Amino acid sequence: MLLTEGNAAGTPMLRRALKAFRDGALTDEGFQWLPLACSMARDIWDDESWYALSTRLIEHARHAGALTVLPPALLMGVPIRLLAGELAVAVSLAQEAEAVGRATAKPVGPYGRMVLTAWTGREAEACQVTATATREMAARGEGQWLTAAHWVTAVLNNGFGRYDEALVAAEQGRSQYPDELGLAVSSMAELIEAAARSGQPERAADAMRHLSEATATAGSDWALGIQARSRALLSDGESAECLYREAIDRLGRTRVRVELARAHLVYGEWLRRQNRRVDARDQLRTAYEMLTAMGIDGFAERARRELLATGETVRKRTVETAGQLTGQEAQIARLASEGNTNPEIGAQLFLSPRTVEYHLHKAFRKLGISSRRELRRALPNLRQAAFAA
Repeated sequence: MLLTEGNAAGTPMLRRALKAFRDGALTDEGFQWLPLACSMARDIWDDESWYALSTRLIEHARHAGALTVLPPALLMGVPIRLLAGELAVAVSLAQEAEAVGRATAKPVGPYGRMVLTAWTGREAEACQVTATATREMAARGEGQWLTAAHWVTAVLNNGFGRYDEALVAAEQGRSQYPDELGLAVSSMAELIEAAARSGQPERAADAMRHLSEATATAGSDWALGIQARSRALLSDGESAECLYREAIDRLGRTRVRVELARAHLVYGEWLRRQNRRVDARDQLRTAYEMLTAMGIDGFAERARRELLATGETVRKRTVETAGQLTGQEAQIARLASEGNTNPEIGAQLFLSPRTVEYHLHKAFRKLGISSRRELRRALPNLRQAAFAA
């Protein structure tokens, strides 16, 4: 119905269906619909359902030993955990998907790597992964993957403040099908920011119209927060300030902490251009601290540059490699924090229990802890330096 009759007709029905999925007990047949439910939660801007249902899908796939279902289930959980500021978990899920894919001789696509490298500002790796993936996807005729490649390219360039390049990528990601769901809609928000910041707001008009229709129908704080932030970027004076504040208020009630941090960033940038340096510093400092803590380094560096422009003294964050975990260590630490034994972790990651124990002890040393009981406290602050296979 969402596709055939539009957002207004389809969204209320989907919202009721997602609530039933979240609240009810599912049969084996019901679990077969969970991947679609996760996608629909994303498409109607329901961050709580996306988070909860992807968690449920991953747990079911693991417990059922459904190795063909597990990689796409894991990848479904990557973007929402990244947006929630849970970078270590997102990296771990993406790496687990790759490990299962290799073990079953069914390699997963590049989606997890593209998303993580772009959002965390690892430009060289992001460009390499995206270029390779784009060639493969074009050869296979997979339009949705190409949309993803354009979206993450827009995110990467917006993070670095290269708005002209972000605008070109976002316009391609939005595609010639403006009513397409999912990543094409995400590209509209990137397009609007890039157009506004590059001094070409007229190129955002059509995207703003379509984004407003989609987000107004969804009606969630995530949707309306992104709408308010996007409208603010295209507005002036008191209207812009009210919209920036609305975006921060709405996104502050959601799981999407990265988008909240970006709202603080663009509001702070606007305040600085209004010569309100003291107010700008408060917003930019909040954005910088949030983005740095979450590992969203491209946007964090943009916030740092803006802070410097207000006269604030800001030290550029340096990476303390001794306190960081490798991808495999982070993955093992997360599974251990969820109560899995070493043999259970080994079975999921296709490692021996002895290898799991070795990596877990290394993780303990790096995190400055001595037991599994302390992992839950340590993991939320975990930073991931690289996404290595």
